[in-house]
Amino acid sequence: MPAVTADDHRLARRLAEQAGALLVAVRAELGADGADAGELKAEGDRRSNELLLRELDAAMQPGDAVLSEEARATHDDARRLESSRVWIIDPLDGTREFSEPPRDDWAVHVALCVDGDPVCGAVALPALGTVLSTADEPIALPPLGVPRIVVSRTRPSEHAAALAAALGAELVPMGSAGAKAMAVVTGDAEVYAHSGGQYEWDSAAPVAVAAAAGCHVSRLDGSPLQYNQPDPWLPDLLVCRPDVAGRVLDALGRLGVRP
Repeated sequence: MPAVTADDHRLARRLAEQAGALLVAVRAELGADGADAGELKAEGDRRSNELLLRELDAAMQPGDAVLSEEARATHDDARRLESSRVWIIDPLDGTREFSEPPRDDWAVHVALCVDGDPVCGAVALPALGTVLSTADEPIALPPLGVPRIVVSRTRPSEHAAALAAALGAELVPMGSAGAKAMAVVTGDAEVYAHSGGQYEWDSAAPVAVAAAAGCHVSRLDGSPLQYNQPDPWLPDLLVCRPDVAGRVLDALGRLGVRP
């Protein structure tokens, strides 16, 4: 059997879409009941994670493993390191934004990594009614204008302002990592350069989708991204349009930004 099949791509898309629809319903239900932000975050994470694990357990291939942000106690042990195919999921990326209706910059991530390479994935942006996946045709990007760099709206990376100055770029604050990476894929931004550290589930699906769309994806020094590592911490990430990748990497090097 091939390492990745068309069914894998369709499965990632379907699960991200289903979990996204569930989260929209949870937000509406608990919001109507007057739940506070903490309750929204916890319940959204829990219900989405349960759905994704249940559906994966029923549909994935024998020998597949799972790494989930919300189920590390049961789905993160040494067995995944022995698996060629590992599903890496983030049931709710951007819990802060999810808990602040009507913000729409939150996401669901579903990725399949083969030998550490995220080759299949989907990112749902449920509040926008959008799913982007490796099953989709790439979106035609508009002509390049003034570069826009997406940054965290609450914890912008320390290099962001210096990089923007070096490129003559604008900073665009945004919520979840998935939303920021998908802004590059859809042409709403040109660069997502993150140096503040993330976990593998924060970027595996966005990187899979961005790479399939023809974007540049790497560490900040241009080295490859590797997933399903013993420690799922990933210090930095670059997702950008291919026609600005050289300029961005040169600027990061001049600024002394290193992994």
